[in-house]
Amino acid sequence: MADLSVSIVLYHNKKEQVEKVIYSVLNTDLKIKLFLLDNSTYDDLKSLSNIDSRIEYIFNNANLGFGKAHNIALKKSIEKNIPYHLVLNPDVYFEKGVLEELYKFMESNKDVGLVMPKVLYPNGDIQYLCKLLPTPFDLFGRRFLNFGPFKKIIEKRNEVYELRFTGYDKIMEVPYLSGCFMFIRTKVLKKVGLFDERFFMYLEDTDLSRRIHRVSKTVYYPEVSIYHEYGKGSYKNPKLLKYHLDSAIKYFNKYGWLFDKERDEINKETLEKLGYFAK
Repeated sequence: MADLSVSIVLYHNKKEQVEKVIYSVLNTDLKIKLFLLDNSTYDDLKSLSNIDSRIEYIFNNANLGFGKAHNIALKKSIEKNIPYHLVLNPDVYFEKGVLEELYKFMESNKDVGLVMPKVLYPNGDIQYLCKLLPTPFDLFGRRFLNFGPFKKIIEKRNEVYELRFTGYDKIMEVPYLSGCFMFIRTKVLKKVGLFDERFFMYLEDTDLSRRIHRVSKTVYYPEVSIYHEYGKGSYKNPKLLKYHLDSAIKYFNKYGWLFDKERDEINKETLEKLGYFAK
C-alpha cells in the first residue's frame, strides 16, 4: 500500500511545467501513487505517464472543474485505504524531504487532518495563504476596492484576514489553508466528505478546509517550504473572474453572508490563540 497518494488536475498546461512538479513528487523515499487528472480538450499530456510506473493518467474528456476532478483521485485513495492524500497544483515545485517531513508530522500528530507548508514565490518572497474564514468584504472588497481611498482599509484588513501579523514563522492552526498544497488525512475525508462539486473553481478549498477544521486540526507548518508560481488568473482573465464570483456567491449562500455564527466563532478563536487581541 502507498504511504501517500497525490493528485494534480491539468488543463492545457505546458508539459515542462508539469514535469517539474512530477519530479518533485516522485523524488521521495515514501511509497507514492500519483494521479494526473486531465481536464484538457485533448490528451496531449498523456505521455507524462511514461515518466514513471507510479503515475496513473486519467483523461476526463471534459473540463470537470478543480474539485470534481480531484475527487476522482480522492475516491480511489480512500478505496485503497491510503492514509494520506496530497491535493497539488501543477504550478508548484519543491525539494526532496518536504513530503517526508510532512508525513512524519502527520504520523506524530494524529489530531491533525490537514497540513500546509510555507509557500513561497519563485523569488523567495512569502505567499500569505493562511487565512481566516472569509466575509463578503474579504472576498469582494479585496477584489474590487483595492485602490484609492479604500486601499489602506484593504491592507489593514489583510493584516488580519491573511494572518500577516503572525510573521508566518511558527506552526499554527488556521481554518483556511490554500488548495495549492493540501496534505490531508484520508480518514478525516471519510467524516467530512470530499470537495463540494458545486464549486467549479475557487472557494472549494475554503469549503473543504473549513469542514476539516470542524473535526480536526488544520495546521500551517513552516518547517518546510514549497514554491508556487501563483498566476492569480481571475485578476487577468474575465472568464476566471466569473468562476470566482460564481463560487463566492455559492459559498456565502451555503454558509451565510452577513450572519455566519460558525465563521465568527472560528475566526475569533483563531485570533485569540494567535495572540492578536493581546497586541
